[in-house]
Amino acid sequence: MSGGTGSSASARRGMLGAGWVEVPPVPYRDPASAIMEKPEVPEKRRFCSRCGEPVGRSRDGRPGRTEGFCRACGHPFSFTPKLRPGELIGGQYEVLGCLAHGGLGWIYLARDHNVSGRWVVLKGLLDTGDADSLAAATAERAFLAEVEHPNIVKIYNFVRHGDSGYIVMEYVGGRSLKDILLARRRELGEHASLPLGQVIAYGLEVLRALGYLHGVGLLYCDFKPDNAIQSEEQLKLIDLGGVRRAFDVNSPIFGTPGYQAPEIADAGPSVSSDLYTVGRALAVLSFPFRGYTGRHLRSLPPRDEVPLLVRHESYYRLLRRATHMDPARRFQSAAEMAEQLTGVLREVLSADDGRPRSAPSTLFGPEQHTAGTEIISLPRMRGARGAAGSPNGAQAPVLAPLAPVTAAAALPAPLVESGDPAAGFLAGLTGRDPHELAAALAAAPMPSLEVSLALARVRIELGALDEAGRLLDDIAARHPDDWRADWYRGAAALAGHRFADAIAIFDDLYDLMPGETAPKLALAFCHEYAGDTVQAARYYETVWRTDPTYVSAAFGLARVRLAVRDRKGALEALDSVPRISSNYINAQLACVVATVRGRTPGELTAAALTEAGRRLENLRLDTERYNSFAAEVLEAGLAWVRASSRPLVPGPRHPGEDLLGTPLTEPALRRRLEEIYRLLAKLADGYDARHDLVRRANAVRPRTLF
Repeated sequence: MSGGTGSSASARRGMLGAGWVEVPPVPYRDPASAIMEKPEVPEKRRFCSRCGEPVGRSRDGRPGRTEGFCRACGHPFSFTPKLRPGELIGGQYEVLGCLAHGGLGWIYLARDHNVSGRWVVLKGLLDTGDADSLAAATAERAFLAEVEHPNIVKIYNFVRHGDSGYIVMEYVGGRSLKDILLARRRELGEHASLPLGQVIAYGLEVLRALGYLHGVGLLYCDFKPDNAIQSEEQLKLIDLGGVRRAFDVNSPIFGTPGYQAPEIADAGPSVSSDLYTVGRALAVLSFPFRGYTGRHLRSLPPRDEVPLLVRHESYYRLLRRATHMDPARRFQSAAEMAEQLTGVLREVLSADDGRPRSAPSTLFGPEQHTAGTEIISLPRMRGARGAAGSPNGAQAPVLAPLAPVTAAAALPAPLVESGDPAAGFLAGLTGRDPHELAAALAAAPMPSLEVSLALARVRIELGALDEAGRLLDDIAARHPDDWRADWYRGAAALAGHRFADAIAIFDDLYDLMPGETAPKLALAFCHEYAGDTVQAARYYETVWRTDPTYVSAAFGLARVRLAVRDRKGALEALDSVPRISSNYINAQLACVVATVRGRTPGELTAAALTEAGRRLENLRLDTERYNSFAAEVLEAGLAWVRASSRPLVPGPRHPGEDLLGTPLTEPALRRRLEEIYRLLAKLADGYDARHDLVRRANAVRPRTLF
């Protein structure tokens, strides 16, 4: 929607919420129906424009005055509309009535008799005697007519009438975000909020508008849900009364308690203070934010008190960064905040409906390789006569353990900045052996930040952590604001088994970029090694559910579920790797070994064994690999048959009691295993491997009378 007005409703809808959110349209409101029958400012909203003290309040049973003087400072006030229906303003705008009242004045509906009788809005001054308000209106006339953006109300003109001035702007028929929220609460109860996906969709539209204003050197200053209107399928900022030039240090500053950044009084408005108001508005719209103008005027409520924030950690972290007390710790541009908010939106929607929403990152490349697919190919020797395991099978490893340095090397790498002088050189180094890559980087034709970062990454992958640390210290000293040095510090800590340090580093980076997947994957690895399977599973699940291009997360989720003996959950994670993935076969093989490995015969069933066999038969594997896994499945079947005291001679079998085409009887399984081990011995490389397989074949050979 923000890229243009669009030629159709579907085109506009496709832009709203990055094309992922269906926001219910708000019907266009007939302008005539929006006119207030009795225009007046409620007493509770009457304040002196100079000192802020309450004015015009009831006393001794008498209603408060709408005009008078402030008892605290003597400044005059007036809350009476100055225009009457039928008045002609500027020789062309016929007043029809009042629409609303706001911080800078009354808002009137009028018709433009010079432009086909179109509906327009006239915005006057709340207090004509207030010089600051008059100066603000004059500033609007000077530059706001040049603002042109589909998410910002269009200013047509500025006219004077008597001793007052009026801004002429387009009429936007619809409802403000505040009114949409209040309507939902009337329908569902006072604690209801808007759906989080819808709130984020609104936030993205607001950020596009603010990004445009910031790009032309303007600050909005006073964003709040009252100041954005949804009309049909479009969102617009409507109140430009507080807009000022970024370099303006003299104009009055307008803001609203509960939304305004804390540093405004001392440092004035800025891009980061504008983004602060967006963060506060998102919070107000998405959960019952009690005390946001009082107890939590400068803070978010504790996370554990807000179920929405407990469920959506990334959204909580985004709000926390957007509304940080230190402006330097906030988002520094609307584009940066929108980018991270879009990532949070994908995660939120995937958590709600279970459908993944992959998208390329603008900060990271893909994961370097899939960690955790290393599966032990050959089964362990199960005793001289095929007894079940070592000694009972319970201690056998299920999935191959993942080395920390392997996990660190698998993490996505930050993207190379295209402006770096060595960017072209680095683009040609992909896919090399780490040792060759290290040599090539050491001989780079020119030194640069990107070359140093790439060399640090390769040193970590090779386990040369001291060398990597020295490189990163130098990078941090020369580029203290570059987060990528911290990313590789975290990777080095992970590779070096310093898991607490790695968690602290990646947790800070998660705060910095709450919409990115990479820090969550890194935290999942770290928590797994630290033994916190609950946290590891949570991060793995978040990553995998949102973006299935990170297949390492599926294998990690399977590992931590197996660690807590949730075999069913592990199989579900592995089964969710799609057929089109290059790791589908590895995932299915992992399902096979997860079914039979590390289990006592008493934990197995005929159904589990035959299912493992079915999986294996459905995979296209070379002869050696197929038979290696077939041997492990058949060994498990043999152990189960022996423990079940099943007949030792072939006899009648029930349907389904075949395992890889072999009857589930001890003699048949032994004969098949002997054949497989002798075949594998012929295919083996080296005398020792061949000898071991022949020994296995002899050990499992069926008993005979001769």
